[in-house]
Amino acid sequence: MLKEVPNGDHFCYRGAGFIGSAVVRHIIESTDDQVVNIDKLTYAGNLESLADVSQSPRYHFEQVDICNQEAFSRLLEKYHPTAIMHLAAESHVDRSIDGPSAFIETNIVGTYTLLEASRTYWKSLNEEEREKFRFHHISTDEVYGDLEGTDELFTEETPYAPSSPYSASKASSDHLVRAWGRTYGLPVIITNCSNNYGPFHFPEKLIPHVILNALAGKSLPVYGDGSQVRDWLFVEDHARALYTVVTRGEVGETYNIGGHNEKRNIEVVETICQLLEELAPTKPQGIQSYKDLITFVKDRPGHDLRYAIDASKIKNELDWAPSETFETGIRKTVKWYLENTIWWNNVLNGSYQLSRLGTEQEAIIE
Repeated sequence: MLKEVPNGDHFCYRGAGFIGSAVVRHIIESTDDQVVNIDKLTYAGNLESLADVSQSPRYHFEQVDICNQEAFSRLLEKYHPTAIMHLAAESHVDRSIDGPSAFIETNIVGTYTLLEASRTYWKSLNEEEREKFRFHHISTDEVYGDLEGTDELFTEETPYAPSSPYSASKASSDHLVRAWGRTYGLPVIITNCSNNYGPFHFPEKLIPHVILNALAGKSLPVYGDGSQVRDWLFVEDHARALYTVVTRGEVGETYNIGGHNEKRNIEVVETICQLLEELAPTKPQGIQSYKDLITFVKDRPGHDLRYAIDASKIKNELDWAPSETFETGIRKTVKWYLENTIWWNNVLNGSYQLSRLGTEQEAIIE
């Protein structure tokens, strides 16, 4: 029998990022739990994504660097959480190719720092509190590398074979979490998810990048021939899954979370163009069709061809399944960007201008 962790404080590290903010919103809007959002607020952290829940008495925010163990330990003593959800990560593949050092520091050293602070805190708890405590590490399907053929799926037993500095750093952090669980007994759980999409997504990623470039009449650059296949997971479905795992998952287990929506990159881009023809028919001057903006560019180094997740374990053991199909989720996503121009304009008015760090060539990122 799986034991459900009772209502309590959840530490959500990187709760102002894309997935983290969705988790925070879900917990505040759909449960009675409290959330402490801890975020350094780097370029992709945006407190405006939490405006709807920021006034809740069950929501707290602390601006702290993941690598500052002393500050994190003070917060553990201050809030006395039941669970820590570790979402903090540098997650942009192309940025990791341009500058891998930040990925090593945040994803590997930062995870070590959190594990050590959490281990000290966990040991200080009484027996009942230690039994309830969970350290939930949120990871990615990219640690598994590339799939061959069209029938294979990533399972929780798939060997790791990361291809990029980003995925290698996440694989390293996964190994650290498992080691702290086995060596020290820290009650850890790991989840590996497929590509997320949905509202509040930072504009350098594939789907928001295409939407906003199309609306601006800019080119829609696609790596290679666009044949790379990804499984797409609506972020609000992912948030539900993460809460299910942290409250009902078995200590020491890994759960793959997927959307059951495999699409080639070019299909994703063409679907967005079709939706914009319907939902935003008034185009920038000189544009006849959004699809005319599609441009194929040189592929990036080490680009994996296909990711696809077998999510049967979380379905069978925890009764979670995605609610959104790609067709329903992408429609909601495009409509959200059309209706929330203030949010993304505030992002674009900052340091990011729809181009990849370190290069003049715009690129579509997964």
